[in-house]
Amino acid sequence: MTTYNFSAGPGVMPEEVITQIKQEFEKNEQTHMSIIEISHRSKQFQTIVTDAENKLRQLMHISDEYAVVFLQGGGSTQFEMMPLNFATNHHEIAFLDSGNFAQKAVEAARELGNKITTLNSTKNMHYQKLPLLPDDFDATTYDYLHIVTNNTIEGATFHQNNLPKTTGRLVADMSSNILAEPYHVSDFDAIFAGGQKNLGPAGVTVAIIKKSWLAEQDVTGVGPMMRYQNHIDKNSMYNTSPVFAIYTLNLVLDWVIQQGGVTEMYRRNLEKSKRLYAYLDQSEFYTAPVEARARSLTNIVFTTGDLEKDKVIAKQATEEGLFNLSGHRSVGGFRASLYNAQPMSAVDALIAFLQKVEQQA
Repeated sequence: MTTYNFSAGPGVMPEEVITQIKQEFEKNEQTHMSIIEISHRSKQFQTIVTDAENKLRQLMHISDEYAVVFLQGGGSTQFEMMPLNFATNHHEIAFLDSGNFAQKAVEAARELGNKITTLNSTKNMHYQKLPLLPDDFDATTYDYLHIVTNNTIEGATFHQNNLPKTTGRLVADMSSNILAEPYHVSDFDAIFAGGQKNLGPAGVTVAIIKKSWLAEQDVTGVGPMMRYQNHIDKNSMYNTSPVFAIYTLNLVLDWVIQQGGVTEMYRRNLEKSKRLYAYLDQSEFYTAPVEARARSLTNIVFTTGDLEKDKVIAKQATEEGLFNLSGHRSVGGFRASLYNAQPMSAVDALIAFLQKVEQQA
């Protein structure tokens, strides 16, 4: 039985990368050690980090104005590092509340003592639309505006063509759609992304930081591990790095380049998501509730409208080799994550299964 993984994260990995890991895992010909045994101070690992940074810069067209670092702690740690490093003037941050992870970032920043302004929220619409930036938004009042480009749980996305237009600093949590569709890095002052969706396994987080903005900050009183500059100065090796996760990330970046880069990933993701949305939109059994202009390419949420029925169908899907289709516990329903490594055959298999269930209903 062919099986497919629709998990929102850790998500599906390219088969070619998994094969390469299996081949290289036990012992490297040069070091005579496994990748999980080598020192993060070794020349071999330093080369891996440099290669990974260069490949990410190539794929995202990241200029020298930005530093790129590989960190631990996931997006949740970034919820704290961003305010500690960049909310140093007004100590006030603006947020657009587009879902669960925007709320978590708000909570973390507030716990650190920052003033928080939620400019707009679509919570009362179950986050099925994106919150808009108010016309009277005064960016000079805030240290920065924080957005989540893709809402992994709720399935709404700030695509490049509907990003909020601000004259101030813009910070983006790009965890679940980095490399899945093109963005202009120059539109942001900082970007971060957990690795466990489109970049590799859990355990590594990417941060892309505008150097000139960082240089303006007074981080007196911020602990050394929470200072971006320390990690930049040590080339992502300020402390013991997540060696295996960065090694795997480097392989995934190779794979993306070999496939044709972000342009090709975007083409495939558009094709995959359009095929699934087209089926859902014509169906009288399922509903995809997110507003069309904001629909995610990577996390497609849908439901029958009966959450108990959805649970039964998700269990049946698992029995037929379609794993992790249940929606997040906070919203229920279904969520099909179509990350870069997800093949079109997975979408076709999912649609065939959903059609069969609908016909039997």
